[in-house]
Amino acid sequence: MAYLLRTLIVLMVASITLTALLALKVVHMEFSHIQLAIPAFIYTIFAQAFVMFYFIGVARLTNNVYSIVAGGSNLHELFDNPPSDLTPYIEKTKKFVEEADRSKRQTIPWTILMLVLGMIAFLLGGAHDTGLVQKTTHSGVVLGFFAAMMIGFFRQWYYLGKSHLLLRKLKGLYMMNDAQM
Repeated sequence: MAYLLRTLIVLMVASITLTALLALKVVHMEFSHIQLAIPAFIYTIFAQAFVMFYFIGVARLTNNVYSIVAGGSNLHELFDNPPSDLTPYIEKTKKFVEEADRSKRQTIPWTILMLVLGMIAFLLGGAHDTGLVQKTTHSGVVLGFFAAMMIGFFRQWYYLGKSHLLLRKLKGLYMMNDAQM
């Protein structure tokens, strides 16, 4: 799943970069940057929603596993034959919970900032097109959006890899099926 999400965010950055290059007239195509901005930003919303829910899901799964192990009830959901000493499982799972929460905290604010700045830039682009705001206003917000997108991209790339490994370790520890989330 992490590889799919990485592909989605690479395509997102490529489409937004192409839109910016069209606006700056560095690249020439038969359509304007406005015609590309609409599907590119809709795609950005789509990709960021998937990334955000992935991190929320990983954190939720690790918290649920920790609740089961720490509570000592419903152990049959994780083990065929529950061990008598759960201390090593509790310690490892607690570290997994902390890592999953850290990944979520490090990526979701950038996702939200990216979406908010992108929406404002999109709306200001329409306002500039109708003559309500100056080009510099739209361009400044687009620059902020692009900066947030690049910072968010690299954070998401890094934490997608860490979360992917975390899921592998968690599922290996409890011998869960790869398809189980």
